[in-house]
Amino acid sequence: MIAAYLDLVDRIHQELNDLERVIVRAERGNYAARQRPDDQDLYIDSVALNLHDFYTGMERIFQQIGSVVDGNIPGGHNWHQDLLQQMHWELPDLRPPVLSAEGLQMLDEFLRFRHVVRNIYAFQFDPERIARLVSQMRPAWGRVQMELLAFASFLEQVAK
Repeated sequence: MIAAYLDLVDRIHQELNDLERVIVRAERGNYAARQRPDDQDLYIDSVALNLHDFYTGMERIFQQIGSVVDGNIPGGHNWHQDLLQQMHWELPDLRPPVLSAEGLQMLDEFLRFRHVVRNIYAFQFDPERIARLVSQMRPAWGRVQMELLAFASFLEQVAK
């Protein structure tokens, strides 16, 4: 178990590094969309993919926590939402909440947008919604990154 927790800490740190790159790419694409209106649709497609990747990267971390620490990853039709909720729960004698209520709320819209990306054509993306999500990404990132680093510290302490 100690080795599994330390391996999970390493994976959390790697995902966080990768997510920083995703955020920068989304911000660059959003900026380019505003600067090049004739090609806005191409940049919006890129930004949407990076917004999708932002949540998917978070979800990979949550799946690892569910698997390694909780011993449970939700199944069924609403498993994505259930997994996000699971990260907000305290599991007595096992772990503290991974996400605060604020972190949970901030990620919820990114989860919903992930579903949109997977279920509509790219030409149907709403550029205003995408721009709003990009503007919300840094604050959400700051909060969730802090909470995930605190959780990684918890795992390191348990492993000692």
